[in-house]
Amino acid sequence: MKTHVEFRSDKFPPYEGEEEEINPDLLGKRLAEYLEQKLNAEGIETGEMNPEDWGWVLPIKNDSFSLWIGCGHYQEYSDGYLCFVIPSKPVIRRFFKKIDTTQKVSRITDALDNIFTSDPDIRNVRWWDESEVNL
Repeated sequence: MKTHVEFRSDKFPPYEGEEEEINPDLLGKRLAEYLEQKLNAEGIETGEMNPEDWGWVLPIKNDSFSLWIGCGHYQEYSDGYLCFVIPSKPVIRRFFKKIDTTQKVSRITDALDNIFTSDPDIRNVRWWDESEVNL
């Protein structure tokens, strides 16, 4: 499953003091806020975003399993960003049961792809499979 998306944009500059919440130069709060607004408009309910040392977590409300989007600065480019959907595998285990994540994760990746490709301020959108990523 392609669950990692890289793109470039000048649309998400850091907030003043954002680096105090996460590691330096690993931004993404404006991006997470943007996605929160866009996903909610598409009927995908999000939870409260949280800072991590690498960027921001945007939880997606889901009863079956933990589902979230990671948003951060893709340091290869000064205007680069990377988002990834977790879980990134089509099947996960929970309480000794296998859970197929494909449908719910695909709904999120399809929504993200639509959001990014329809915004003229976002360019060079490229999706990756987790196996192609060296995080």
